[in-house]
Amino acid sequence: MSRFTLPRDIYHGKGCLEELKNLKGKKAVLVVGGGSMKKQGFLDRAVAYLKEAGMEVQLIEGVEPDPSVESVYEGAAMMREFNPDLIVSIGGGSPIDATKAMWIFYEHPELKLEDVLEPFSIPDLRTKARFVAISSTSGTATEVTAFSVITDYSKGIKYPLADFNITPDMAILDLDIPQTMPPKLVAHTGMDALTHATEAYVSKFHNGFTDPLAKQAVSDIFDSLVASFEGDSAARDQMHISQCLAGMAFSNALLGITHSLAHKIGAIFHIPHGCANAILMPYVIQFNKKAVLSRYADLARVAGLPGRTDAQLVISYEKAIGELNEAMNIPHSIKDYGVTEELYKEHRDSIAHNAVLDACTPENPREVDDELMGRILDCAYYGKPVTF
Repeated sequence: MSRFTLPRDIYHGKGCLEELKNLKGKKAVLVVGGGSMKKQGFLDRAVAYLKEAGMEVQLIEGVEPDPSVESVYEGAAMMREFNPDLIVSIGGGSPIDATKAMWIFYEHPELKLEDVLEPFSIPDLRTKARFVAISSTSGTATEVTAFSVITDYSKGIKYPLADFNITPDMAILDLDIPQTMPPKLVAHTGMDALTHATEAYVSKFHNGFTDPLAKQAVSDIFDSLVASFEGDSAARDQMHISQCLAGMAFSNALLGITHSLAHKIGAIFHIPHGCANAILMPYVIQFNKKAVLSRYADLARVAGLPGRTDAQLVISYEKAIGELNEAMNIPHSIKDYGVTEELYKEHRDSIAHNAVLDACTPENPREVDDELMGRILDCAYYGKPVTF
């Protein structure tokens, strides 16, 4: 039996942040990351709308990129003291992911991170609060997904939490907000979205609900990502919707080893998540195509890429991803990113081992062990094709 889960409500369009004033509740906690949402006025607007709805509002500010276990526990403790019946997060993937985890430990203070690392092991939520997610970036789609990524810096590991219980109750995609993204963020988050759609389509758990979403996302991302990077307003709007479609697909079909490796190299080498995915994806496709050649070929077709055979189409897809990276100044290898060979060799085996253990690995279409994962990682580091 399969399951397909989304937020109950998804509001989308320009100015739809205003929907916050129609929500019901007595107390709202609003979680935000750095200063961008405040500088651009969106945080103040969100607070004003919640107060207009008659709620007392408390802020939790300053969630860092790649949120830490400590930040999550601190935020949950603040929530327990304030006792909100509505939790709202506005920003990119980091503050929303952190808020999902805070929500778990707000409602279940007896738990620790290690208690919820096994996929689909999170207890029921919504006994104390509902959750609204407002995405400011066009890539993670965490506003519609059952995932959260939290970093344990003491171990140098990013942990993906996976459970339908942490799917937000409401997602707000206000198209005014992503217009403010700088180009590098557009590039990294956009490639993250393309990775989501690609991995969802070839996942072991893809199905008739997720496939159309993944294919539409791939088609639209190839049409609009570079233009969005260059500042085109309509393309920015399209990317914000497309990344959400990709999120709907991967939240239900799950992902693969591009993400498994990206989680681990991001934590060790401090490569932004979307950039890591962009670097890794062609190498993973080269590895996986022995198992799912025709499905990658499907994606090449919807992207309008050339090729008479499935093999030719998949080569076109690999090359097209490389061309997107080049157009947006993303390096083609981990070494080109600036990671020294000494540092790489020091962590290579542990990264490969931990990637095999990652929650995204079981759904990858081709089986992988420590030895194979290490060889894929070597190719991605040195920029060599995967031929095994």
